[in-house]
Amino acid sequence: VRGPPLAGAFKERPTGPTAFRRFYLRGDFPIALDHDTKGNKIAWRSPFEELDYLYCLPLFFDGLCETTFPYDFFARQGIHDMLEHGGKKIIPVIPHLIAPIKNALNLRNRQVICITLKVLQHLVYKVGDALVPHYHQILPVLNIFKNLNVNLGDGIDYSQQKRENIGDLIQETLEAFDRCGGEAAYEVIKYMIPTYGPR
Repeated sequence: VRGPPLAGAFKERPTGPTAFRRFYLRGDFPIALDHDTKGNKIAWRSPFEELDYLYCLPLFFDGLCETTFPYDFFARQGIHDMLEHGGKKIIPVIPHLIAPIKNALNLRNRQVICITLKVLQHLVYKVGDALVPHYHQILPVLNIFKNLNVNLGDGIDYSQQKRENIGDLIQETLEAFDRCGGEAAYEVIKYMIPTYGPR
């Protein structure tokens, strides 16, 4: 007699080719790889004021699913650069970012989840309560992984130094959502993730 099959809630899902990769290979983005003494960065061939955020930002968010260089680097760094310099251009694009964020989280790939959580923190710091109406679409996957911490007993978990511990990153992200989301944020988070409480 065999037991029931595993439900597979934590099982990694396969990813197909992303629209980001297709558009990058076609040369649609005004970017190039720039090497300097501090490592790689993006050389933007167009000023941020001239970038079409409604076109570019959702495609870069689609690239969060990428795990191979240079696509993963360009997507991640491109998002952070655009969020840093986007100002008022970011808020109108938010509804178009939710589907790529959900796709990245639903892959259940640990590396992709960590990168997406860091991007979500940066996004919520830039747009504040404009993200609250979309919490109910983002939070279910975070609820699955919220308590996924490595138990090493008295050992040392070096992933904490690199901010790659999923459970801790989710807690950080939820606290950022709570802090930046205004009065309604806590209730929405608590409804979707009953075990949430700020540390």
